[in-house]
Amino acid sequence: MSSLAHRRSLESLALIAFVSATYLFPVVTMAGLPPTFEGLTKVPSKRLAAVYLLPGADFSGYTKVMIDPVQVSFRPGWQKDMNMQRRGTSKISDSEAQEIAKAARTGFEDIFAKAFKAKGYDVVTTPGSDVLRLSASIVNLYINAPDPMGSGATHTFTVQAGEASLSLEARDSTTGALLGVAVDRRDTRNTRQMNVTTSGSNRAEFEQMFKQWADICVKGLEELKARPQPRGKAQ
Repeated sequence: MSSLAHRRSLESLALIAFVSATYLFPVVTMAGLPPTFEGLTKVPSKRLAAVYLLPGADFSGYTKVMIDPVQVSFRPGWQKDMNMQRRGTSKISDSEAQEIAKAARTGFEDIFAKAFKAKGYDVVTTPGSDVLRLSASIVNLYINAPDPMGSGATHTFTVQAGEASLSLEARDSTTGALLGVAVDRRDTRNTRQMNVTTSGSNRAEFEQMFKQWADICVKGLEELKARPQPRGKAQ
């Protein structure tokens, strides 16, 4: 990773951490979200915690999307927290944690691409003047009761599968210009009753949350494309 990419990654993580804190201390921190970020300006959003756009950016020409591999990381200390409650073979190994992250990564990428295709966008792998490049990260992933619990383990019951935060960057695919950033933190569905938790139920709950994010992002792009172009912009 280049030093510039590393700096941007750290800045995005810092913004996510700030947004995540608003859920814990909403009265104190919501008003403290920075008005600008990486040259972008914060704009109102009813669906995501924070959205920043490049002033005057024109999204109307983008008919295709290029989706970078999704980065997935757990909340710091998650594996240690889980293993404190487990014994022997029920403990989550590093390889099992990697498999869980891989499943989340694959699930998100498939859902994200499918959502854009459903709205008529071609998903491509090469830059172009009509291609918007999207880079998503799922961070602070926290699964309340991940499988496996080990052979002969008793059932685990939860009311929620867990939580995660999303960071999404939108860039012009040819110039690399940063056009927008969106961040959000979300819990999986609260069933309001204790249910047996399995790897299958966890995946289904998180994929439902990923679909919510994907649909919001597609709808957001549609709204940006429909905005009037800035005055003086060539038609």
